[in-house]
Amino acid sequence: MNQKNLLGLDSCFMDFDDPLELFKIWMSEAEKNEINDPNAFSLATTNKKNEPSVRMILLKGFSQKGFVFYTNLNSPKSKDLKIIPKASMCFHWKSLQRQIRISGSINQVDSKEADNYFNSRPYESRIGAWASKQSQPLEGRYELEKRIAKYTAKFNVSNVPRPEFWSGFRVFPGSMEFWSEEAFRLHDRRLYTCVDEGWVMERLYP
Repeated sequence: MNQKNLLGLDSCFMDFDDPLELFKIWMSEAEKNEINDPNAFSLATTNKKNEPSVRMILLKGFSQKGFVFYTNLNSPKSKDLKIIPKASMCFHWKSLQRQIRISGSINQVDSKEADNYFNSRPYESRIGAWASKQSQPLEGRYELEKRIAKYTAKFNVSNVPRPEFWSGFRVFPGSMEFWSEEAFRLHDRRLYTCVDEGWVMERLYP
């Protein structure tokens, strides 16, 4: 997937001063080639004990403002981010032999943005947001099914408001590293670092 130009450099990197433009192109290619969830990424956070935690979640939007995902605000990752509002993300697309690592600061999205996204979700997913006490102990599947039935009876299809305990976070990137697999583990890596006047790019040893 990583075609070479005449100089032997990986043409998939192109010449962008803004890494978000390169991310947009790589994501578009991933959407065409990855079988499942091209928007899946690992999110690493740190708790108040400085213990790291990582999990897979889905990217739900990105722009010059940053990268957005949604979650239960009572979840462990939300609690981590409220204490230490920094995170690292990693996309890996095996079909493209590419990876992107992103680190930056975190802000919660505003209510209007969260409402707009929540209202775009399928009815069942909106009910699920109400029913799930994310990451809390569950005695059995029947307990979850009872809560689903409870909120299904409470809300009709057109009237499922966003729970106060459910919203989104935006990662504003301070650095973005693009990685392309090469033969003999001599991979191609480009690191973009955000500075006051924009972005600075440097190549890294494999």
